[in-house]
Amino acid sequence: MSNGDSVTDYRVLSIQSHVVSGYVGNKSVVFPLQVLGLDVDAINSVQFSTHTGYEHWSGQVLDSNDLNVLFDNLAKNDLHKRYTHIMTGYVAKASFLETIAQVVATVKSVNPGAIYLCDPVMGDNGQFYVPKELLPIYRNKIIPIADIITPNQFEAELLTGIKIETESDAIKALEALHCIGIPTVVISSSNLAADDSQMMTIASSRVNGRTQRVKITFPKLNATFTGSGDLFAALFMAWFTKSNQDLKITCEKTLSTLLAVLNRTYDYAVKQTGGTKDVKNIELRLIQSRA
Repeated sequence: MSNGDSVTDYRVLSIQSHVVSGYVGNKSVVFPLQVLGLDVDAINSVQFSTHTGYEHWSGQVLDSNDLNVLFDNLAKNDLHKRYTHIMTGYVAKASFLETIAQVVATVKSVNPGAIYLCDPVMGDNGQFYVPKELLPIYRNKIIPIADIITPNQFEAELLTGIKIETESDAIKALEALHCIGIPTVVISSSNLAADDSQMMTIASSRVNGRTQRVKITFPKLNATFTGSGDLFAALFMAWFTKSNQDLKITCEKTLSTLLAVLNRTYDYAVKQTGGTKDVKNIELRLIQSRA
């Protein structure tokens, strides 16, 4: 990408959660994508006051009709023809998730080159945080039409039925997902590093007649950051586009930025009253990381 009239117009349709205060879902992905040069149209799958890690939260969960109403009128204005990318994340309702498949199909029917990145947000560390009825929809209707998926270790296990305890297991899961027809698969975070103080990202891509596989280990921080997976997916999509689908460069850039944000957030939190245990202190420091 370059500045000036020759710049490619990238426009993302991002369908995921929204919070009034804090940085998860669309609040975590829109600004970073814009900073990296991609326009973003956001549809919210839920609208909550904050993420659900707070003691008090409330809001609305959108259903398939809500999504149809919004998307149908985008399409009537031919705005759907402009989307070069589609991105989906947290969804709380089965009917909404099923309708996403129709949205993706409609966009790809008018722009076959549109890239669909699915972050199949279902849970982490062995725990679901969405209804379990979403899993078969992801397996059967959503991930088979995705160009890129970015599950964490637990979600990759759910999607493939493969228990991932070693690097070899992870590679089997990657291969299983490729066999479904997904060109690029990234296990965004896993506990597969040899050192317990580290985590690992492992990715595999089969595009433009070439296969790439990358693994990167990075240090764990003693805190839990909500919205970091959403940020990872946004950064990955942006850099995969900007690097002409070079998986190594994409993973390096994505993790470099993500870790810079997390370290800045952690350093801020430890200086505040309540430290990293106070959920307000560990909202991602996105604006402070705009450079």
